[in-house]
Amino acid sequence: MREVPGHRQTTPLMVRAVAGRLVVLISGSGSNMEALADACGDGRVPGDLVAVVADRECMGLKLAEQRELNHLLVRPKDYESRDAWSEALRDEVAAHQPDLVVSAGFMRILAPVFVEAFEGRLINLHPSLLPSFKGAHAVRDALDFGVKITGSTVHFIDNDVDHGPIIMQKPTPVRDDDTEESLHGRIKALEHRLLPEVCALFLEGRVELAGRRVRIRAR
Repeated sequence: MREVPGHRQTTPLMVRAVAGRLVVLISGSGSNMEALADACGDGRVPGDLVAVVADRECMGLKLAEQRELNHLLVRPKDYESRDAWSEALRDEVAAHQPDLVVSAGFMRILAPVFVEAFEGRLINLHPSLLPSFKGAHAVRDALDFGVKITGSTVHFIDNDVDHGPIIMQKPTPVRDDDTEESLHGRIKALEHRLLPEVCALFLEGRVELAGRRVRIRAR
């Protein structure tokens, strides 16, 4: 693992890429990164996972190493400011020339300097049916609120938290005996199918963005 020391682009109407290059941002277990790596490996996603980037030491980095994936650590504490870290993160990701950047359990709010560098090719996986239950405790919040259905959302990232245009969502029922752990486990199982599906659609050039509306073009 390599540890990294201390132009604005207009979103196109249709996002196109073929046999693309993916970079995944992680902070935790890396289970969605693994699901995406598997999907790239077996051809369900027409692309290569060219880098796994983390903001902290985590299980996901160890899994990336075991899979012999290019992986690196860009820690905020190694930089004098959040702005400096954001610029370094941008530069490291850009160096891999990604067609798609995927935030999959990345527990940092991405600064405008990063978001704008990858506008239209930067997506996030969130464990609720947005716009409900934004933020870091979405599963707990949905359970505490008493909803009967929750799920997972993949959306484009903009400069507001969990706000960008929604690409795809999948639901799961909330059971009477659910705990945060059991509900989160069921959502993760959904995400392991949802994320590769969205990445494949994107790389096939089938994701069309118009304002806040996202359409999936038929083959």
